[in-house]
Amino acid sequence: MYSLKYKVTTSTCDSNGRLKLYSALQMMQDCSEMWIDSEPKVKDYFEQQDMSQLLAARQVEVIRVPDYKEELTVATSVYGMKPMFGFRNTFIYDAEGNPCYKTWSMGAFVDKTAGKLKRVDEATMQSITLEPQLEMTYKDRRIILPKTEGDVLEPIRVLRADIDYNKHMNNANYVRMAMELLPDNFEVQGLRVEYRIAAKCGDILFPTVYHISEDTYIVSLSLGKEVSAIIELQSH
Repeated sequence: MYSLKYKVTTSTCDSNGRLKLYSALQMMQDCSEMWIDSEPKVKDYFEQQDMSQLLAARQVEVIRVPDYKEELTVATSVYGMKPMFGFRNTFIYDAEGNPCYKTWSMGAFVDKTAGKLKRVDEATMQSITLEPQLEMTYKDRRIILPKTEGDVLEPIRVLRADIDYNKHMNNANYVRMAMELLPDNFEVQGLRVEYRIAAKCGDILFPTVYHISEDTYIVSLSLGKEVSAIIELQSH
């Protein structure tokens, strides 16, 4: 397990003084990325093979939204490994050790130069510390788009500020964009994201919003005819 300490600061708060979901996702991502420092054999292997781990899917359960100045701990652990995919839990806990956010995610192992999936060898897989899968509701990583027509909204340009060190749009920004398309009073308590094709600087994303029910929306962000990411947001 790898963990980082955080504090809810002004830049991570919304207008009500509560932690933004976008900021919570950034905390989760940072902790997951830094985890590799706790696995030196894996880190060396990825550097030698010019490989990276990219997020393919994430599910989030929002238990409680922390307030301004709260002390938080983000902890991540790997519970499953396949040659081209890894599975982890990343939880955010409050000062009393109670979970505020429960998440699981699937990461894909990618050759940086080729931009394609690449297998991790057996020795490296065996070296990884696997920990118990944590308790939460586990849903399918695949999100099925409705057959009905959604609302096609104004295109969104991917800006330089949206890009991270992998040279594509940071995964939290897909959720940030999707949430801007929802009603103002919609409070997310459940989230699933399926990442398909990474958007790059200057790309144009075409959003389609599906109002599934009173408490569920699905947002598709497409690059032309190809879907870049699908985001399911639930308020209950």
